[in-house]
Amino acid sequence: MLPSGQTPFLWLVLLLSTVGGQAPADMPKDKPAPPIRTLAAQLKPDATFDLGGTRGFGSGDGSVWVSLKEPGTVVRIDPKTNAVSKTIALGKPPCGAVTSGPGAVWVPLCGSAGIARIDPKTNMVTTTVSKGLSAVTPPMVVGVQSLWAIADANGTIARLDPATNALVAEIYTAAGAGGLAFGQDAVWVVNRRTSLLTKINAYTNLVAETIAVGKGPAAVAVGEGAVWTLNAGDATVSRVDTKTNKVVETVKLGATITGGEIAVGEGSVWVSAPGLPLARIDPRTNQVAQIFSGTGGGQVFLADGAVWIAADAKTIWRLDPKRIEATR
Repeated sequence: MLPSGQTPFLWLVLLLSTVGGQAPADMPKDKPAPPIRTLAAQLKPDATFDLGGTRGFGSGDGSVWVSLKEPGTVVRIDPKTNAVSKTIALGKPPCGAVTSGPGAVWVPLCGSAGIARIDPKTNMVTTTVSKGLSAVTPPMVVGVQSLWAIADANGTIARLDPATNALVAEIYTAAGAGGLAFGQDAVWVVNRRTSLLTKINAYTNLVAETIAVGKGPAAVAVGEGAVWTLNAGDATVSRVDTKTNKVVETVKLGATITGGEIAVGEGSVWVSAPGLPLARIDPRTNQVAQIFSGTGGGQVFLADGAVWIAADAKTIWRLDPKRIEATR
């Protein structure tokens, strides 16, 4: 029955204005994107490191490790003093971020050169693992007493035993795999070609789920109760619930990107892409809280209570996350 006093025509007009017309005034609206600020003008680093062309960061054994493609070295930084404590020659150029596990630091080498293992006590390369690794695609991750790496162009995930440096398992995903993360007893793999996130059970070595995310995911991170993928194809970040294995939020960055990295820590989700050195997402609101432009970008890492980024092609910045958040 119609409400008292309303004709069928009036009721139809009201219905259409709600469903097909403008939304009611009390419906939530998207929060406007924050203005893009200039990194160098707005933020002051706690420390700067002029190291040359960096390939990626890592942390472990009380240090921050940075791989440098030229001249094929790994630099060890003491975060207490913000000083370089050691430079380690690899003999071959590194191709990505350093990964640290108990008693070892791992560096992916370009081409078919494998993975170099560094002893953090001696600061020496002790071995190079190459069996089953035809072309390692960084980053690598450590979890469940294993080192995990994308081993070849076909998307094979290699599991290595650090105790023996031996290949103990191979998990096949798909060509185009290009990012790894570990968390919630799983290895998470993004594939830029298929726009899928693959979940591998770290105890069974089996693919547990494949999840459709945003277009062209370039990187993945785990934290704040979720998995986050940085999607270069549509400039978004997908938030995936680790319990339901479903995308629950899509965050628009508001800027065009071609790739980059994503990290979670210090209460925020951090994104860095070429030309967009830093963006901060608030996981409580699933909104971009801050975004900075600049000449660098593409590398971001959380270590020792700080945010580490490639501020430009040759310079690393160490930033206080609280100071970043306070910048308006």
